[in-house]
Amino acid sequence: MARKKNKIFLLDTNVVLHDFRCIYQFEEHDIVIPITVLEELDRFKKGNDIINFHAREFTREIDQLSGDLLFSKGVQLGPKLGKLFVETGKPFSRTLAESFPEQSADHRILAITEYIAQKYPDRHVVLVTKDINLRLKAKSLGLFAEDYESDKVQDVSEFDRTIKKIEDMDSRLIGRLYEEERVPYADFGFDRKPQYHQYYILKNSSSSALACYDKEHDSLRRVERLRCYGIEPRNAEQAFSLDALMQPDIPLVALSGKAGTGKTLLALAAALSQEDKFDQILLSRPIVPLANRDIGFLPGDVDDKIGPYMHPLFDNLSVIKHQFKTNGKENQHIDDLQKKGKLVISPLAYIRGRSLSNVFFIVDEAQNLTPHEVKTIITRAAEGTRMIFTGDIQQIDSPYLDSSSNGLSYLIDRMRGQEVFAHVHLVKSERSRLAELASSLL
Repeated sequence: MARKKNKIFLLDTNVVLHDFRCIYQFEEHDIVIPITVLEELDRFKKGNDIINFHAREFTREIDQLSGDLLFSKGVQLGPKLGKLFVETGKPFSRTLAESFPEQSADHRILAITEYIAQKYPDRHVVLVTKDINLRLKAKSLGLFAEDYESDKVQDVSEFDRTIKKIEDMDSRLIGRLYEEERVPYADFGFDRKPQYHQYYILKNSSSSALACYDKEHDSLRRVERLRCYGIEPRNAEQAFSLDALMQPDIPLVALSGKAGTGKTLLALAAALSQEDKFDQILLSRPIVPLANRDIGFLPGDVDDKIGPYMHPLFDNLSVIKHQFKTNGKENQHIDDLQKKGKLVISPLAYIRGRSLSNVFFIVDEAQNLTPHEVKTIITRAAEGTRMIFTGDIQQIDSPYLDSSSNGLSYLIDRMRGQEVFAHVHLVKSERSRLAELASSLL
């Protein structure tokens, strides 16, 4: 392992479960997999969740890489890449034993990291983990530790600026938008061309208009306040959201924003208003138990266990149903869609592996997905399918994700400027004054 003074990175289990191809992201530097990680992966290999898939894929990957070679001598990862090693368990040093008497998996990984750092004092040894507490423990022992950042978004603050506001717009141009519905972009005199589906709030002291950049015609088209299945937009961001959701040529839409801004409700209303164009409407969300408690502790069968996690989706459906008379045709139609299996609310784990053809697919709480999970979901989209991802990147339940590393942020960052993609960031909570105040202050 001392062939040259490149870096040595030790990978924690959560990094592998986050990205099963992580070993290829460290350029020419060497990778060490503590044997404790392989032991932990063994517990994750059975199951239908995406982390179970990642565990299986990683073990297959390194098995194919190694072939008849021994990890103790290192396995070449590829051209211009480093080598992969698996390091066996090591005894606790006196400092480690006194600091952490419990020999947990994390502490055994620290023991291996400490051993590697002492064995190669002339090389920079770094433990890579998404566990903040483990990083702090490592640093307290004088060991270098960092987060896995290959798929992190550099500046999530840009998401708040997805809508451009022009305060002193010429009233004649605003009038033309209402008269002509589409005005050449050059007539507005803006400095530079925007990206696909850029939304604008154009206003002055006497008038205002909502607009969207149409790259095909190099113009701004007026955005109308659409009413979808009883739901009307209450602010400009909601109007832009419904506009994006109702555009058949935008197969991928992301709606971000804090709780109560109407993201999921708008997506569901748009889906119901277009249900005749799709074979099925799917609403799904990842199951992330609070306080790290698995759903197995809940009573009842599988449906009873997952029911509490799907309630927010049913709540949004109830809001739409309450816009109409209890026995009205609209409510009867929604009930019929559910009975026929055309409107389905299901955990995301049940969707993986399916080929989704001509489906309106809403993924709620997408901020609790990893970038690779989002990629896996989108690659299930077959012809005619539209995918809507909603979530709040500041409200993450997974202990190993943050506002920069979650799948929703990754999706927005990587897909910006693409013709097939639109993103709207919603700001104002419309749930209630209390919810708005709590979201802002607490």
